Amino acid sequence: MLKETKHRDTFLIASLIFGMFFGAGNLIFPVQMGQNAGGNWLPATLGFLITGTAVPFLAMLAVSITDSTGVYDVAKPVAPWFATLFLILLHLTIGPFFGTPRTAATAFSMGVAPFLPARFQTLGMLIFSALFFSFAYYLTTKQSDLVKWIGKYLNPLFLVLLVLVLVLSFVLPMGSLKQAVQPTYASNTFFQGFLDGYNTMDGLALLAFAVTIVYAVQGLGYKKEQVPKMLAKSGLFSILAEALLYVGLVVLGTSSLSLFKTAANGGTAFSQIVHHYLGNFGLLFTAVLVTLAVFTTAMGLFASFSQDMHKRFPNVSYLAWLRITAVGSFITANAGLTNIIAWAVPVLMLMYPLALVLILLSLFSKFLKRSRIVYRATIFLTLPAALLDLCANLPVTNLPVITPLVDGYHKYLPLAASGLGWVLPALVGAFLGLSLFYFKNRLNSQPTKASKEETATENS
Repeated sequence: MLKETKHRDTFLIASLIFGMFFGAGNLIFPVQMGQNAGGNWLPATLGFLITGTAVPFLAMLAVSITDSTGVYDVAKPVAPWFATLFLILLHLTIGPFFGTPRTAATAFSMGVAPFLPARFQTLGMLIFSALFFSFAYYLTTKQSDLVKWIGKYLNPLFLVLLVLVLVLSFVLPMGSLKQAVQPTYASNTFFQGFLDGYNTMDGLALLAFAVTIVYAVQGLGYKKEQVPKMLAKSGLFSILAEALLYVGLVVLGTSSLSLFKTAANGGTAFSQIVHHYLGNFGLLFTAVLVTLAVFTTAMGLFASFSQDMHKRFPNVSYLAWLRITAVGSFITANAGLTNIIAWAVPVLMLMYPLALVLILLSLFSKFLKRSRIVYRATIFLTLPAALLDLCANLPVTNLPVITPLVDGYHKYLPLAASGLGWVLPALVGAFLGLSLFYFKNRLNSQPTKASKEETATENS
């Protein structure tokens, strides 16, 4: 017997989804973009919302439509080996290589570093990250407790603190939204905002979090066939809440230019804004707010990494994978936030196009019958452009072989200079794949000469 859907459960799962992927990056990148975009904040925000909110929601719908329970299922139509490779790369990207270490590094730089003398910064980060990841590990050792900790306690507290700042900025605005525009946002503002949304990693994270969210829904007593509907409803609520917060944070960043210069990063800008409204207490307030934001995300990343990897490689236990990601995240976090962000950008330029293509193909999978021809043609034409986008964004320059390739790529392929060179190859690949799929079905549906003769004999 199917359990009756309760509004309380829908909002609880929505809170879980929101708390798992809304971290410090989601907090500071919109503020930073607001300062950089200045008077062009609106088109930049529209672009940001596509990759920052629409794509994660489509990722949840893709999981629902395909009845998938993880990243592997979404990518499997290409080939099992590709699905395994994509799963590993995705989890390493949002896990111990970049995403999870960024949570602790951001919390330290915004919440703890301002209180420490320069000579104690390295030691402070070492101690802070050890405590941070140890506590996150402890709370995620029991998978059933994830909904309780994130959905019931940590996420609501974080939202209260964040909404307080936004309400103060609305009641006591810092200034006009007609501000100076940074060069990168003077033209192609929409596309720049679109690419800025990559930094949130939400499109990748929602594919990875799918397995965790599915377990959480089933843990509330819902049957497997009820999971897709619950994901779609809960996901819509969480995405709408995120979109409203993004708009508020972008406006906050833009209006802050009336009082402050453009900050080096969104963390500094947000700290200045909070200090403006709350004085010296603002530093402590920021520490609590940011730590809550990133801690819920770290828990979600820990759990999804361990659950998906255990499912794919069952000989290694969930707890063993949990220890691997905890230790790996601790090591990477101590490389420093600047290095983490610098190397994350090129990897995201590779992973996001592949993820977007898989999500869109999944949304139409029922019509395509998850055809390998369509999936393979689209992915394999998208991949070269995505690799060139990776090369173009490496934090090293003047590479002998790569530089001429990237220059030619930007010169001759439409949208490549804007970071979206993969779009045209993906469309061409989809067209070729669909054409082959159509003709193959036509050939299979046409009766053979022998069958026609048999039919004629039976009719006579």
